[in-house]
Amino acid sequence: MASHPPASCCTIGVKHEGNAVGEVKNIGDIRTYFSYPESKSTQDAVLILTDVIGMDSINAQLIADDLARAGYFVVMPDLFHGNPIKMNRSPDFDIMKWLQNHLPPVVDLIVEAVLKEMRGPLGCKRIGGVGYCFGGKYVCRFLKPGMLDAGFTAHPSFVEKEELKGCKGPLSIAAAETDTIFPAPKRHETEEILAGMSIPYQINLFSDVEHGFATRGDMTNRKKKFAKEQAFHQLLAWFEEYVRGMTDAPFKI
Repeated sequence: MASHPPASCCTIGVKHEGNAVGEVKNIGDIRTYFSYPESKSTQDAVLILTDVIGMDSINAQLIADDLARAGYFVVMPDLFHGNPIKMNRSPDFDIMKWLQNHLPPVVDLIVEAVLKEMRGPLGCKRIGGVGYCFGGKYVCRFLKPGMLDAGFTAHPSFVEKEELKGCKGPLSIAAAETDTIFPAPKRHETEEILAGMSIPYQINLFSDVEHGFATRGDMTNRKKKFAKEQAFHQLLAWFEEYVRGMTDAPFKI
C-alpha cells in the first residue's frame, strides 16, 4: 500500500473554535454539508471527503467555509450514513471493525452519487477533491476524467498502490513528520510511484506535527497552527492552478 490502514491516531484531535455558515441538505438520502461562495456560483467546486470524524465535525465545516470564502462551491457528504467515529474515542475502540461497514463497495456509491449531482443539477464545471485521512483513499479512486479534475490529500490512509497508480489528474499531498499511517517509507514509496507517472504532483512534509494535523491539530500550539494553515494554503494554491486555472481545459495525460 501507499499508506497503512486507519488506526487509533485517526480519531485523536482537538475541536476547533468557530461557527459554521453552511447548510445541511440531502443529495438523495445522503446528508451533505454545502457552503457557497459569495458569488453563489457553483462552476468551480470542491468535494471534501472527510476523515472518520465525519461531516458534522465543526473542524471540517470550518474548512469547507474557508474554501467557500476563497470562491469555491463546497460539497461535503456524510460518507458514513450517520455512523462516524467520535473524536477522542477510547483507545480500545476497534476502528478496523468499524471500517468493515465503510469500505469501497459502500463509500464508492456515495461519492459517485454526489459527483453525479454536482456534475448535473448543481452545475459544477470543474471539481477539486479534498481527502483528509480516510478521504484520501477516495480522492485517489476518483481522480479521473469526468469525476475529479484535481486532488489534494493530507495525511492519507488506506491507499493501495493500484489506487495511487490509477490517478489521472494532478495530485498534491500534505504529510506529517510523525505519522504511523503515512510514515517515511510509505511517503518515499509514494514519491517513487508518482515520479513514474505522467501527472503533476506535489508532496510537502511538515515538521513538528502528527497524523491528523490538517484537520484536528491544536490551534493553541504555534507550530501546529502554522502547519495546519500552510497545508490549507497548499490546497488553495494547487486548486488555483489545476481547478480554477484550467477553465475549459482540463488536464490531459
